[in-house]
Amino acid sequence: MTTEELKNTEASFDSGELEELAARVRSVLDIRDRKYGIPPKTYPKCFVGSEAVEKLVNEGIAGDAADALRIGNIMLNAGVFHHVLDAHPFKNKNLFYRFTADEDHGMAARRPDGSAVSWADFIAPLAAAEDRTFTLQPAIPERDPELASFSQVDLEACGISPLDEHNTGLLDLVHPKAWVDPTPKPNYNLVVIGAGSGGLVSAAGAAGVGARLALIESHLLGGDCLNVGCVPSKALLRCAKAAAAVRDAAAFGVKVTGRVTVDFGFVMERMRRIRAGIAPNDSAKRFTEQLGVDVFLGRGRFTGKNSIEVNGQTLTFAKAVVATGGTAAIPGIPGLKEAPYLTNATIFNLTKLPPRLGIIGAGPIGMELAQAFQRFGSQVTVFSRSDKILEKEDTDAARIIETSLRRDGVTFAFHTKYKGVEDRGGKPPVTVVIEDGDGTERSLEFDALLVAAGRKPAVRGLGLEDAGVAYDERLGIEVNDKLQTTNPDVYAVGDVAGKYQFTHMADFMARLVIRNALFFGRDKFSNFLIPWVTYTDPEVAHVGLYEKDLKERNTEFATFTREFSAVDRGLVDGETEGFVKIHVKKGTDQILGATIVGSHAGDMISEITVAMQSVMGLGKLANVIHPYPTAAEAIRQCGDAYNRSRLTPTVKSIFRRLMTLKR
Repeated sequence: MTTEELKNTEASFDSGELEELAARVRSVLDIRDRKYGIPPKTYPKCFVGSEAVEKLVNEGIAGDAADALRIGNIMLNAGVFHHVLDAHPFKNKNLFYRFTADEDHGMAARRPDGSAVSWADFIAPLAAAEDRTFTLQPAIPERDPELASFSQVDLEACGISPLDEHNTGLLDLVHPKAWVDPTPKPNYNLVVIGAGSGGLVSAAGAAGVGARLALIESHLLGGDCLNVGCVPSKALLRCAKAAAAVRDAAAFGVKVTGRVTVDFGFVMERMRRIRAGIAPNDSAKRFTEQLGVDVFLGRGRFTGKNSIEVNGQTLTFAKAVVATGGTAAIPGIPGLKEAPYLTNATIFNLTKLPPRLGIIGAGPIGMELAQAFQRFGSQVTVFSRSDKILEKEDTDAARIIETSLRRDGVTFAFHTKYKGVEDRGGKPPVTVVIEDGDGTERSLEFDALLVAAGRKPAVRGLGLEDAGVAYDERLGIEVNDKLQTTNPDVYAVGDVAGKYQFTHMADFMARLVIRNALFFGRDKFSNFLIPWVTYTDPEVAHVGLYEKDLKERNTEFATFTREFSAVDRGLVDGETEGFVKIHVKKGTDQILGATIVGSHAGDMISEITVAMQSVMGLGKLANVIHPYPTAAEAIRQCGDAYNRSRLTPTVKSIFRRLMTLKR
């Protein structure tokens, strides 16, 4: 029976008949806890498909096996029951199914007709077909009076807008409207606060080994990465790269005639569509129905060393993980908190391109978005307190990125001293008053202002004091090398506990915690080797120690560099800016660190990371055959350069004599 036929058949039942049928079917089935998988996981209150078919026929509910399958699939399609992994329709096979009524991990609220309440129910009508700028921009939170210089964004005050089909679909997945919390279990193996990357991996990993688990999220499942970070930003960067490719197409003999423009509305709609398409993996539905996690949507607060309160209910636990992440830090610039500014939590709500965009901060977030919006057509100005961008990166790398952004049209104000930000309440709405390095005061007008001055750990309001967990509002939660807090039953992962604020870092911290918290592991955070990438064009990727680190440690080292202007793939692609730079311990080929600047830097850095992780020296990388032509040949060529460096005058002399003897 096709899906359409099932829907038509289901439509012939009214809700009362369907409930009566479900009750009759349920009464004859063998419903009990069953084990499945390797290692086996217990699924509560399940029945077996083949046994159900036999029962339906024997009890006269179905005329034959085919009739039983039709009845079962009608009920499954109506949401009465489902396969435990949502992987199969109803089949006459040894497959496990579970009645929805037996689930108690949290659920979306239902309308009187039984359908789920959706965020789409709250879409306001747009005024006119040509006016597509409808938003629900949130109020800007006030500066935290307890912090001396930087306040912090309250994510719960930051909405998702506009409420189109993509964003309502996203919200239905990551924060279903009027979510109904489950009844807490007597005692959890693990309770996780925060459902960003670190929290979701902690929850999924613990669920996978059979732990009784609760997951608490006060805002949006998926955290920054899915909703206001990695996913939306990279979607925008790809569009910006396409715009630059069209602009520069003449260098490849491609003549673009006429005026080329960027449809910013389409760019943002594409981002929202992609984000909603990725969201099911982080959804409440997946974690409750497929992984068996109790999901609570609300603000969790510790009430003791082994207890947490959420929405008036108390959860007790053997172990807990704090994975609340971080939020944008807002500098104490006079007038800024009263002005209409954007952060990474709100910039992806834009539907119109700001003609002039100011960006406070020259770190990775600021540089990625500066380049993207400049390529879309904004005139972007970046403010930096220092004399460079990407201050933590290799100086040569930062210089190349600055040159690339300047070529795109971005302007910079270095050595900035902020005198104030003024809300003019009109057009342009924001004015930034600065004092340049030479003491000159000037005012710059913007249509939008993005604050990208760093991030602060989200530690306030968690009741950490009641749990005996030490923390600092600037530095985050104090953890040892096993990611254990001062309460040995509580761990912390991700931005709330580490200076390496990357999605992949939170992921691997969570994996470490699962081993240490649930299986008496002794894994250490200090054993991690952490690569990272800034996704400008060209990209900057790094792993290990920088040159400045090695000098500060008085470590003798040698550096091998290969410019992409000397790599054939770089020449044919017209991507000659950038390099591979690898540091090794002097006198050996032990790799201590590497920086890559180039179009494929983010993909290439993993080869060096693997070599460092497996203690493979740079000389051995010279023996790895790379396809020709590829940008990664630059890594092999650095290995060749190292091997040539071992040919001392004495060795060369011996080789010459040997060649003479062989003539």
